[in-house]
Amino acid sequence: MKIYSLPRSSFVLLTLLASLSFAFTLSDARAQFRDMDTFDLEADDLVIGGDIFSDFNEDLESAQILEAERFYRYGRFFSFQVALGLTTFDGNRGRAYEDDHPTYGLGLNYFLDFQRSVGLGFEFSRHHFFIDQPVFKFQDLGLPLGLVETNKLRVYFSYRYYVETSNLGTAITYSNPYLVGRLEYWYLSTKFVDQETVPNEKGGGLGFGLGGGLEFPIQIKESYLGLELLFHTVSFKDKFTQNYRPIEGSTYGFDDLTGNVYSMMISYVFNW
Repeated sequence: MKIYSLPRSSFVLLTLLASLSFAFTLSDARAQFRDMDTFDLEADDLVIGGDIFSDFNEDLESAQILEAERFYRYGRFFSFQVALGLTTFDGNRGRAYEDDHPTYGLGLNYFLDFQRSVGLGFEFSRHHFFIDQPVFKFQDLGLPLGLVETNKLRVYFSYRYYVETSNLGTAITYSNPYLVGRLEYWYLSTKFVDQETVPNEKGGGLGFGLGGGLEFPIQIKESYLGLELLFHTVSFKDKFTQNYRPIEGSTYGFDDLTGNVYSMMISYVFNW
C-alpha cells in the first residue's frame, strides 16, 4: 500500500486556512456576546420602576443643595429701609400741584434667594395748589377757593429682581442693581384751608409702580445705601373730576386731574 504525503507548502496553506477560520469564529462569538450585553443593559433601563434620569437627578439635587448652602452663608434674609425722597406728577395734576418735599417711606423685604425678594411698605407725600379764580363746583362761594392741601399715603406690595452682575465690572457688581414692580393702593385726603364751609374730601385709588434701583454697600451684608426710581400709574378717585373746571369768563382751572406719578427715594437699608 502506498501512503501519499502532502507537499510541505500545501500543509502550511491548510494550517493557515484553519487558523483564519478559527479566528473568524471567535470574533463572531465575541460580537454575539457583546450584543447580548448591550441588549441586557437596554432591557435593564426599560424595566418598570427604573429611573433612567437618576444621574441627572442626583446632579441637580447636589447643585440645589450647594446653592442653598451658599445662600445661607452669604445671602441676606431680611432688610428694613428708612427712606426720604421726592414725589411729583405730570399732566393736569402736575400743573395744578406744588410738591411739598420730602416724601417719607418705610419698607421691609424678604429675600427668596440671591436674586429675588418680596416686600411690604408705605410712602407718604404732601402737595398743595392755590385757586385764585372761581371754578365750576365752587363758583357759588362768591370768593376764590384759595389754598387746597392734599396728602397722599400709598401702601404697596413689591417684587424685586436683582440683576446677575458676576460677569460685569466691579463697580456694577457692588451697586446691586435691581428691577422692581409694585402693586399699590393710594389714600388721598384733601383739605380746603381757606374755606371752612367746604368739607374735606377723602378717597383712594389702585395703582402700579415700575422701575429700578441700586444698593451700595456700606458694610457688606449689614447695611446699604439705596436709590430707587419709579413710574406710577394710579386710578385716583378725583382723576376725572370737573370740580376745578374753569367757568365762562375765567382763565384759570383744570378740566380734570389726570396725570402719572414719578418718585425718587434714597434709603438707608439694614440687613440681617
